[in-house]
Amino acid sequence: MGVGPLSAADVVSVARDGTPVVLSPEALKEITRGREVIEGLLSDSEPHYGVSTGFGALAGRHVPADARTVLQRSLVRSHAAGSGPEVEREVVRALMLLRLSTLATGRTGVRPQTAQAYAGLLNAGITPVVREYGSLGCSGDLAPLAHCALAVMGEGEARDADGTLVPTAVALAAAGIAPVALAEKEGLALINGTDGMLGMLVLALHDLRLLLRSADVAAAMSVEAQLGTDAVFAGDLQALRPHPGQAESAANLRALLAGSEVIASHRRQECGCVQDAYSLRCTPQVHGAARDTLAHAELVAARELASAIDNPVVTLDGRLASNGNFHGAPLACVLDFLAISVADVASIAERRTDRSLDPARSHDLPAFLAADPGVDSGHMIAQYTQAAVVSELKRLATPASVDSIPSSAMQEDHVSMGWSAARKLRRALDGLGRVLAVELYTAARALDLRAPLSPAPVTAAVRDGLRETVPGPGPDRYLAPEMEGAVQYVVSGRALGAAESAVGRALS
Repeated sequence: MGVGPLSAADVVSVARDGTPVVLSPEALKEITRGREVIEGLLSDSEPHYGVSTGFGALAGRHVPADARTVLQRSLVRSHAAGSGPEVEREVVRALMLLRLSTLATGRTGVRPQTAQAYAGLLNAGITPVVREYGSLGCSGDLAPLAHCALAVMGEGEARDADGTLVPTAVALAAAGIAPVALAEKEGLALINGTDGMLGMLVLALHDLRLLLRSADVAAAMSVEAQLGTDAVFAGDLQALRPHPGQAESAANLRALLAGSEVIASHRRQECGCVQDAYSLRCTPQVHGAARDTLAHAELVAARELASAIDNPVVTLDGRLASNGNFHGAPLACVLDFLAISVADVASIAERRTDRSLDPARSHDLPAFLAADPGVDSGHMIAQYTQAAVVSELKRLATPASVDSIPSSAMQEDHVSMGWSAARKLRRALDGLGRVLAVELYTAARALDLRAPLSPAPVTAAVRDGLRETVPGPGPDRYLAPEMEGAVQYVVSGRALGAAESAVGRALS
């Protein structure tokens, strides 16, 4: 894959699948032009931030020519100050790729060999050790990016292609990659970007799009299992409130429930029911709002992918100009927004699950879907686990972006906390997958208990796919492995794939 303007799919491919990268001739030409600007400033008597001055609150310190390469090396070493658990490999790879993408624009002033070193690490599968804490989401993801820059220098720790923790110098030597001795401006250029926040956002968007379609699948199974109606999902009713995400979710629900004997057996006029509970009837509205949030976040991510983030930056007309484009506010806001939507989708899923387990509301299903209620507990505690996750998701929905702790002696007096927003969104997505899996697991059991009535062909296909690894109703069993099997069925995309195969097209 050539490194130029990147798409979200490019980031996922390199981060997760190890797709190789290469700098195009055009990118190398732009990098060389940008470097020429920096070279032209080296003898200038005027101070230039990042070239002949200190950093942050120390920007007023003039650095003599013979100390400027030491300045860059010292910057990286001092800023590689992360703490806590290791950040996931896919996140570090995304971060490095996005920093390389900015280097490839020529706007940072690095040398071609420095950019090539980043491509070399990615292609060799060498992953610098980056720690959980260290970024305030402003002045770039400083500590995470500094740990990557440290690896390019041949210092610090890294994991090789096999995942073994080794000194970075050992990993580079084994891959035939020479450490880089940083030149003027390069240390700063390698750490001053929103790449960690953006990388995690792009990965989250990819995962959330799958989970939202899977949420429609699980919801359809719950509506059917609880003898709900699909009439409220009619296109003309949805068109009265023309939110795009709502229309997409309702269309999915109609397709998923088409041909259901269960729903046909229990029409409203026959049961005396006037309306279903909100958790059933309002599914398109809640799932649709999350879809529209996702669409907005994808727009923000696309803009950021087209950006060149550095400070100072080499402009197209050859100036070295200070700016504030490293501030993570645009990303922090949508990362928090997504966490709120994730919590909401999980919350309504848990309510649907609870209805299937309560004999007062489940329309003649056994209590907790147990084989012998009282002797057996069925899915009672599966819902407890689901509720615990939902409660955690509500805590994770508390915005990180409303906080700011000044740093660097008040020079950096307002920060975004975007890295923190991204980290909690990753945890939230893990939780959402688990919540949806419990709903699907429970709804599949309820549909089995509706026999001899047949579910819709699509929901039946999803249930049958789950049954390949997770058994159906029966006396109480060790539940945790079955729940984990359901989690893998959902997050791997197999549940969605079973639904789409039965529908004959991709769901929206």
